[in-house]
This record gives sequence, structure tokens and C-alpha cells, in this order.
Amino acid sequence: MRPTLLTALALSAALALSGTTANAAPPQLALPEPTGPLPIGTSQLHLVDHQRLDPWAPDQPRELMTTLWYPAAPTDGPSAQYVTPAESREILHHLQDLPPVPDDVLSTTRTHARTDAPPISATLPLVLLSPGFSHPRAALTGLAEDLASRGYAVALIGHNHESHATEFPDGRLTTCLACQAQDYAKVVRTRGDDVAFLLDELPRKTPLRPNGIAMVGHSIGGASAAQTLSTDPRVTAGINLDGTFFPALGHDLAKPFLLLGTPEHRPGGTDESWDTSWPHLTDWRRWLTVSGTSHSSFTDFSILSEQFGVGLPDEPLDGHRTAEITRDYVAAFLDEHLRGIPQPLLDGPTAGYPEVIFENPATRDDSGQASRGRP
Repeated sequence: MRPTLLTALALSAALALSGTTANAAPPQLALPEPTGPLPIGTSQLHLVDHQRLDPWAPDQPRELMTTLWYPAAPTDGPSAQYVTPAESREILHHLQDLPPVPDDVLSTTRTHARTDAPPISATLPLVLLSPGFSHPRAALTGLAEDLASRGYAVALIGHNHESHATEFPDGRLTTCLACQAQDYAKVVRTRGDDVAFLLDELPRKTPLRPNGIAMVGHSIGGASAAQTLSTDPRVTAGINLDGTFFPALGHDLAKPFLLLGTPEHRPGGTDESWDTSWPHLTDWRRWLTVSGTSHSSFTDFSILSEQFGVGLPDEPLDGHRTAEITRDYVAAFLDEHLRGIPQPLLDGPTAGYPEVIFENPATRDDSGQASRGRP
């Protein structure tokens, strides 16, 4: 399996190493505090596409669970649940050699949003988040919360049957049927269709009226971001967080795009799809890698695995530092391309982030477009 396809296996290996603490109290799991000034609300959205059969369960219509995060009015009440107890049990079931912990321990993870808190506005820039293959959508919760605290609406998409665990409001729990097929090009196509359906339904099911839309994906979710930008004119900018392109881009994509990955995604690295796709990114573009990271560093698993007693394998960089880097560079990209606010952080290396390497520095012309080719 390529490093870019690692999913819960990275967390699995990390948790397996924590067996020496098996007799200790269950870990207290918590996501880092959001960095923006705004309180956060969240709600769950269950959608059924009666015009499309599920590609992994063709006797059923396609269903999606989506978690919405947004800046909200201050309100009291408990914080939102990270995953349900049933989802926690199923996720932990797929982790090998797990030391004894309560099977609902992931559902106890502390978040920072209030369920169904009233949003401060219906008109906000929207960020679509697509998780890695087999990951629950919750794996990008920390990023979603941070973006919401900075003033973005965020739709964290659960692609049914592509995660180890998705619980629906009626109590049904679906698992990763797509994991049996491992048809990654089909996953990418399916996610593009999921996004199109979600964007059709949002104005019908919610008060949200986006004033700009971007898509950010981890692993195969990053490949899906490129697919969506290629096919849906409503989505105008995208980010691939350490994901192999399935397939590599064979056509020009004239929309702003950021590649952010591990050192294995350096030019000439093990994933040739980045080298092949790069010349086809013909608008604003950056190719960044982060020293000391591994595939799941760009997810919540980096911090959560440390709270189990160890870090991710092959990740010497601290989980809070990887979260800080991911949040700041993703937010800078979105501020520039959804809000039109120039971000010097994206212009080149900075002393504040020595871990971030600009693999293909790009110059701005008067339109802000990146120059093509390598320096």
C-alpha cells in the first residue's frame, strides 16, 4: 500500500504501541482550541439522493451524513459529540492490537462547538471537507472547528460506505463496503457526485447561502477536490492534503489549487501523480511539504494518538504543531481565494514556519496568477 493511501492504519499502529499504559485510566481526549474569535455551532444533515443508487450498495439510494460547522451566537450547553458510541466501537474494532480501553472512548473526545446553536449569518464562504479513505468524517473535525471560528461555514461530508463507521439518525450503522473493492478512481467519481448533490440540497435544507465555495480533502479526499473543481463550476478553489491523484490530472485545471503534503510528496518522490498533475494546475498554485509529518498528520489522529501516549509512526513533529501548520496554511489559502485578502504566508518560506518547504515557488503577476513551470 502506498504511503498516501494509509488511513486508520497509522492511528492503529500508534495505539498499538501504547499497550504499556493498558492498566491506566482511559485517556482524556480533546481537540485543540480553535484559533479564531467566533463561537462555533454545529448540526447534522441527513440527505437521501433518490435519483442515484449507491455505487457500493446498488440496491439502495445514495445517502450522506454531513456535519455542518459555522460561526454561531454564544450559547450554553454541552459541546458536540466527536463520534457516536457505536461509531467509536466500530472504528476501534479496526485497530489492531489495541490495548484495553472503553470501546466508546472516541465518543468522549472533547470538541468546542454547541449543537444546533443559531448561526450568526446565512451568508458565509463555504468550505467542503472530504476525509481520507476509510476515515470517519470526524477525522477532520479540528480543522472544521478552526475554520468555523474564523468565519467560515464548513460542510464535513460523510461519504457513505467509504468509512469504517457512519451512524444515521435512525440508528443504522454502515461500514466500509468500498474498502473491499479498493477502486480508488470510482471513489473519486462518487465523491464528486456526492458534492454536487450536497450543493444542490444545502439551500433546500438549510438557510445557508454561500458567497464562495472551496473544497479541501485529505488523502483520496484531496483527489476528489481536484475532481470536483474540474466538474462543478460552483467550487472555485481547492486543496489536496497529502493525497494521491486518482487518476493524475490529464487536463488543465484553471482554478486556484494548493498541494500540502509530507516529505514523501516532494518532487520526484514516491507519488508520481503530484509531478504529473502539477503542470496542469494553470491558475494560482503552490506545492508545499512539511518536514516531520506523516500521512495522517493533517488530521485529528496526530493529536489524538499522542493523547493515547505516543505519536503517529514516522511523525517526529508534535501533533499540536502539525495542527497549527495545517490550520494556518489552509486558512491563508481560503482567505486569499474566497475572501480576496492577500496572504504573504503563501508567497514563500517564512521564519515562523521553517518546517514548510515551498517545492515550486511561484511568482505573482498583476492578476495574482502563479507562473508555470519549476524555477
